[in-house]
Amino acid sequence: MRNQNQRVLIISGIITTVVVFVIGLLIGRFGICKNEDSKSTYAKPDYLVDEADPTIADLLMNGIDADRIRENLRYLTSRPHLAGTDGNNVLARHLKTAWEEAGLDHVTLTPYDVLLSYPNMSDLNYVALLDDNDTIQYKSDLREPALTNENQTEVVPPFNAYSAPGDIKGTLVYVNYGRVEDYEHLSSKNINISGKIAFARYGKIYRGDKVHLAEMRGAIGVILFSDPEDVTSGDIKQVYPKDWWLPSTGTQRGSLLIGDGDPETADYPSIATAFRENTTDFYLPSIPCHPIGYGIARHLMSNLAGEEVHDSWRGGMNVTYKYGDAFTNNGWKAHIHVSTQNQRAVIYNTIGVIRGAVEPDRYVLLGNHRDAWVFGAQDPSSGTAVMWELATVMGNLVKTEKWRPRRSILFCSWGAEEYGLTGSAEWVEHYSKSLGPRAVAYLNVDIAVEGNFSLEAEGTPMVYTSLVQASKKVANPGSEEIKAGHPTVYDTWMATFPDEKFGRPEISLPGAGSDYSTFRDRLGIPVMDVRFTWNRRYKVSSYPMYHSAYETFYLVDKIMDRGFKYHAAIGKLWAEIARDMADSLILPFNITDYAVVMEDLGKTFVQRFQSDMANHGLDTALLIHAIANFSTAVQDFQVRVKTVDKSNPFAIRRINDQLMNLNRAFLDPAGLPGRRLKRHILFAESNVDSYSGSSFPGLADALTEIRQGHDVDEQWKRVKKHYSVILYAIQAAASTLKSVDDFMYDHL
Repeated sequence: MRNQNQRVLIISGIITTVVVFVIGLLIGRFGICKNEDSKSTYAKPDYLVDEADPTIADLLMNGIDADRIRENLRYLTSRPHLAGTDGNNVLARHLKTAWEEAGLDHVTLTPYDVLLSYPNMSDLNYVALLDDNDTIQYKSDLREPALTNENQTEVVPPFNAYSAPGDIKGTLVYVNYGRVEDYEHLSSKNINISGKIAFARYGKIYRGDKVHLAEMRGAIGVILFSDPEDVTSGDIKQVYPKDWWLPSTGTQRGSLLIGDGDPETADYPSIATAFRENTTDFYLPSIPCHPIGYGIARHLMSNLAGEEVHDSWRGGMNVTYKYGDAFTNNGWKAHIHVSTQNQRAVIYNTIGVIRGAVEPDRYVLLGNHRDAWVFGAQDPSSGTAVMWELATVMGNLVKTEKWRPRRSILFCSWGAEEYGLTGSAEWVEHYSKSLGPRAVAYLNVDIAVEGNFSLEAEGTPMVYTSLVQASKKVANPGSEEIKAGHPTVYDTWMATFPDEKFGRPEISLPGAGSDYSTFRDRLGIPVMDVRFTWNRRYKVSSYPMYHSAYETFYLVDKIMDRGFKYHAAIGKLWAEIARDMADSLILPFNITDYAVVMEDLGKTFVQRFQSDMANHGLDTALLIHAIANFSTAVQDFQVRVKTVDKSNPFAIRRINDQLMNLNRAFLDPAGLPGRRLKRHILFAESNVDSYSGSSFPGLADALTEIRQGHDVDEQWKRVKKHYSVILYAIQAAASTLKSVDDFMYDHL
């Protein structure tokens, strides 16, 4: 018995030894990678390195239903939904329920207590023309009269948010669009607006910059008006509700705030524990401002005295345009009465999540704001209606187990964009630590359809290729364009906005016109914003109904997009780009586009400012050399991408991490000179027009101030310091693309 037990133990030991030896061989064979380029087979689930399923693109695009988008828009525009009001908060809760029913994995409703601005409803704002006895000769409408059957009970009357309250009277000076160059022209005419009221037409630049520039020059108030040249076809009788043009009573509302987020909690979220204070990071006017339609504006202009304006300053009102600085009747004056007050209000962001199957910790964000000045049928509800449909289609594929994206997709409905990106900025500040390192891209559609002709786009260069390729897959919604030989959205886009320099349609650098800017500025996330726009034979600054009470469901349903074909086309484009970002094994970022655009920006900057820089000992050749080194790093990286072992999930992850970190490398924690919350050193909005993108903005802003003679010595200190930051950042970005075990430079 004892011998038998010994034999069993010996045999067991031999078997154990053999098993251990075999396991060791397997570990050595499958568990160890000799180097990042070795072509080995790994013991892993195949789904970790699966390429995207190409059939999903068709399922998504074919699932987009124009009729559902139409019904979404009908609901969204059934009542006004200004930020901080019950109308907007009800929509936030409704979207939460709808997205949960659609099959999204998780939906949250996040409140923020923020500083907003509203008129006093018992003491409404107005503009008037007074005679020498202070008797009113003309007065603006307190409200826009209804022209169709929309519910008017919750319509906020025309006002400019964050205007200082006031009751002022004074001389009126016409300042055209109120741009820097307009004031330079007035200066050449020896016309000064200090102590006077600036009379500016909407268009060309952001309204807050109009007020800021006027206040800087000593104006005591601003009157903004929509000129028929910018909002009609020239025929002021062929307007809404007959056509998409603005009637004489139409008035553009809008914010005057310069800055992103709650001005009392800069760089931190407006949650219960927030510390609140006034900050210099935002511009809030200290003078009153009020918007009017061209009906009353015509009366003001027709009574102005002074010299007739330059040809380029003449608008579409049937009167003689004059610079003013006096009225034809002695003792007459303009009068601005503003009762608007800043006050706290609660807003809600609705965020829905589809969790990724392989990389749930990587987020592709689809965003659109929900708040509107009134009904917002175009801005923003056309975009919200489409995003709602995307959530429905994607949620249904997940719910029926036909698809789950590789990476997570987040649907973001922001609660207060119109006041200064307040919803998205608060959310970015709230979740920057968890969101910042993991977000792949932010894909925005602020307005899906502001016209019914061609695609228009702006974004970070590395998303250009994905956007262009997606546009080639979407059928053209315009029947006339198809007849003209343009079968896809891409074809009309390329024909309308060709960029011959780059051999693709024009894609602008993003300004600060919508929620994408906080993702770019504070997190360094690649961003995109797309829309259908109008035929450029119409010389208008924005779509005519912008921020008026006439931006209604009737406008979109009966005039702008009958059948909602353009809405559906934007939905298909948006869905395909999101799928590409969420499903592709290697992120579809073409960083060659980044290098090409940066080279172009560098050449443009040098041509504009080389002599200024050289006169102060700054060598612009260093910038060109740094950009050339960056381009070389891009080329080397692209070679490694083509040869990467796609059977190795760690190699794929490594490449994707480098792609995600590239745009973040251009963030400077200190921010741009004088704008600490704008941290991307390459791309930010212009300092004198928040709607427009600007390259090398910190340098361009300071050098422009120097040319205008403003605080020259201090500005040159800023230029010299920031130039060194730019050169460093370009080198740092190039190093993020180097091989991960060889990222340092040899400086000997």
